[in-house]
Amino acid sequence: MVYDSTDPFAVRVRFGDGAVDDVDTTPYDDPDDDGGVEWLLSRDLLRAGLTGPVGEGDVRLWPARGGLDVLFLQLRAPSGEAMFELSGTVVGDFLRETELLVPAGGESDLLRVDDELTALLRGGTDNPTGR
Repeated sequence: MVYDSTDPFAVRVRFGDGAVDDVDTTPYDDPDDDGGVEWLLSRDLLRAGLTGPVGEGDVRLWPARGGLDVLFLQLRAPSGEAMFELSGTVVGDFLRETELLVPAGGESDLLRVDDELTALLRGGTDNPTGR
């Protein structure tokens, strides 16, 4: 799992043969890729999946019953389907680390969505009419 504060709502999850680290910026569809697959998951989805079933469609996440430290992650694509077992403790620790970079609920502040929306509704910052 990789978190980048420039995309504060998402967590990248990479599966495959090649190693990936925080500085890897190779797109998942690179023709020179090692055959790995990368998914973007919502940070909120991961957080909610620690305590109950979440997701629909292509991505689903739920904790194991009986107090086990296991999360099940189901991913579906046109080419197939995969089920993974994750450590709930590891995912929780990872999410706490991401919150040191961008606190939960502070994602929109980082993106300055309101400023961008205001500029868009005015017709852009270089609009000579000011509308």
